[in-house]
Amino acid sequence: MTDNKVYAIGLMSGTSVDGIDAVLVEISGCGTNTSVREIDFITVPYPDSVRKRLFAIAGGGSNCSTNGSTQEISRMNFLLGKLFADASETLCKKAGVPTEKIAFVGSHGHTVYHEPNPVSYCGYGVSSTLQIGEASVIAERLGCPVVSDFRVRDVAAGGQGAPLVPYTEYLLYSDPEKNIALQNIGGIGNVTLIPAGAKLEEITAFDTGPGNMVIDALMAHFTHGEKTYDDNGNFAAAGSASKELLGWLMKNPYFVLRPPKTTGREEYGAAFVAKLISKAEELGLCPADTVRTATAFTAETIAVAIREFAPCKIDRIIAGGGGSKNQVLLQEISLRTGIQVLTNEDVGRNSDSKEAVAFAVLANERLRGIENTALGATGARHRVVMGKISI
Repeated sequence: MTDNKVYAIGLMSGTSVDGIDAVLVEISGCGTNTSVREIDFITVPYPDSVRKRLFAIAGGGSNCSTNGSTQEISRMNFLLGKLFADASETLCKKAGVPTEKIAFVGSHGHTVYHEPNPVSYCGYGVSSTLQIGEASVIAERLGCPVVSDFRVRDVAAGGQGAPLVPYTEYLLYSDPEKNIALQNIGGIGNVTLIPAGAKLEEITAFDTGPGNMVIDALMAHFTHGEKTYDDNGNFAAAGSASKELLGWLMKNPYFVLRPPKTTGREEYGAAFVAKLISKAEELGLCPADTVRTATAFTAETIAVAIREFAPCKIDRIIAGGGGSKNQVLLQEISLRTGIQVLTNEDVGRNSDSKEAVAFAVLANERLRGIENTALGATGARHRVVMGKISI
């Protein structure tokens, strides 16, 4: 690795299971001297058959016939590797950059289980996390090193294994004069709190709770699968939030836990949504009111996170991820926090590609042997160099 500019690809598949985000960047330097220029970006939707099985495998259950056997996980691991490689080649073709010019790939993979806090298993206390999307398949197809499986090294060091993006956010978004909250709203919401002029060890980051996950599931339920998300918040805009249902949702003990902390589909998946729908029906809410309440729920979890755990008064919130395109959600966040809410586009960046860019940056650090975690985000005993290299 040198400080010369090279082409790299970042790949991300999130808890919403929308598809594969693939970004082509020109990158040079490392650490706080990292320079990244986005060349092109695509999202490749998952086929319905793959999306359905990914939801089942990542559902958090123990029933193999429903949630996926070791046979299916093995097959899906290699299938995702193929789909990630396909997305990379499609991206290069769109950008007019031959795959032979790609120096390396950083791939997050797809999280199918995440349990960073020890549980009793076979008489032992075990923490675990599992991301699939076989990196060797990508390396074979593209002919370059692939860095993957980032989370496990942090979990091995006693960390939460997430969120991982805060390290790159510190490199790319720090402001010497403003206290910033970078709020990602994917399937799960996560926030990075960066005080003005902060050092890396002074940032805080954690999962705030559900982002789009619950809203998306409700949309699929109420539209019988015709819609998988609330476009611009239009469905929620037709309803009113229920104070009673919102109060019931906010009783979840996760929101008062001190960081570092992470959560996922294991907590806010199908079982959670089924209980929410049952409670909404009990209260006599229409579908629009239920979705509006779920939208307010996401906003309120973000407001509580910033109010309770920010180390300083936040000057601005910069929202990214799919939720940043939901105007009703952004309005709810601003209303409940009393803070200006901007999007990544407002500050000259791309909300859609942000996390994929992060994994290109994390891979760049890994290939240079640089510790690429933020202890204020994961809570590990010490910083580590995350990522396994497939050559």
